[in-house]
Parts: sequence; structure tokens; C-alpha cells
Amino acid sequence: MRVDLNADLGESWKRWRSGDDVLLLDVVTSANVCCGAYAGDRDLMRVTCEAAVARGVAIGAQVGYPDRENFGRVFVDVPPHELVRELAEQVRLLQQVARSTGGAVTYVKPHGALYNTIVDHEGHARAVVEAVLGLDAPLALLGLPGSRVLEIAADAGLSVVHEGFADRAYTPDGRLVPRTEPGAVLDDPGAVAAQAQRLLGEVASICVHSDSPGALGLARAVRAALEDAGADVVSRS
Repeated sequence: MRVDLNADLGESWKRWRSGDDVLLLDVVTSANVCCGAYAGDRDLMRVTCEAAVARGVAIGAQVGYPDRENFGRVFVDVPPHELVRELAEQVRLLQQVARSTGGAVTYVKPHGALYNTIVDHEGHARAVVEAVLGLDAPLALLGLPGSRVLEIAADAGLSVVHEGFADRAYTPDGRLVPRTEPGAVLDDPGAVAAQAQRLLGEVASICVHSDSPGALGLARAVRAALEDAGADVVSRS
């Protein structure tokens, strides 16, 4: 069984300079690179892409609401046509940067509030899909199983990737517990590893967050658990 292991990277110079992001790139198979809207900048994109290319890690565009004050984790009621333009610009910027490092963007993953909003928000879900369709070459779209955005994307002919989270709690209906609620973020390595194993066979890509407490240890625990379960941990590209 094949499964991808992804992490959100290129969000903070502090984490980059600490070495945490680089070490995560030795564990994961795909890097969701922040495109500068809610965090990060062009230079951080470049060094992240360079490190990903050197390690054979797939590069994905992590797009989000342009809201640096709230790290993209608060809903922004932007008109859908403006959101289309904003997201397309984010992806195209990362594509330019990735090409300059010898790499290529192979998928798109929405971030934070946008990710959760497009589970059932028709207008913003359609805006995400329209932005991806408007690229020179449509890319795969990562999202939560059962979300409206993946339904629209599949109907439009895009490649969709069902994603699960090793370090986030789920509601009974398969949604993510809001970060404002207690226990929303899992930080026990054993629990995170066990959840990753439970997700095997249900999703094609599993995420670990780079800003979770003890993120590197969690990522290593997840990868070990997946391999112990017989999974071939590889990127989709």
C-alpha cells in the first residue's frame, strides 16, 4: 500500500533557521510550501524548494486567505471572483520560484480556514477549483474526504487527493475539530502514530503540521508507524 506523507513548510524563518523545517524534509515525501499570503515570503519559498528538490520531496502550493495577522486561520468573506485571482497568483508565484530551483509544483493544498471553509462553502469551493483550472496545467488538489471542493474538482476533471491528518482530532462526521476547541491538536506520539495507521487505506496522503508541538518527533513516529504497517511511504509525483 502506497501513502504520501506531507507537511506544511516554508511558513516561518524562525523554524527554518532552527533547522526544524529542513529535518522534516528528511522525513516527509511532500512539502506544502506556503505561498506568502498568510506567512512566509519569496526567499523562504526559494530555500524551501531548493531543499525539497535536493531530497526528492514533491512540492505543493499551500494557498490561503491573504491574512497574515491571523495566519490564515480565520474565515475571510472575500468575493469568489477575487479569491480566484488571489489563489491563482499564489500558485503562479510558487511555480516561478520552484522552476528557478529545478523543481515543479505538482499539487495544490488549501490552508487553515480556507481548507475548512471549502468543505461546505459552495462559493469559495468553486473559487478554489476555478483557480486551479485556470493554471497553465491543472494540478492535483488535496482536501478532506467528503468535502464539497473535492466533489466540484472531480466533476471538473481535476485529480483529487483524499487527505487525512495524523495530528488533528476529528468530529464524528469526519470533519476536523476546530483549533479553538480543547484537544483539537494531538501531540502524543503514540496517539498520532496510531491515528496515522487508522487512516491507511482511507486516504492517499497523511499530513503532519510543522507548527505542532514536537512536530519533528511526531513526523518520525508517523513515518515509522506507517512503514511498520507495511505502507510504502512515497510522494504521489
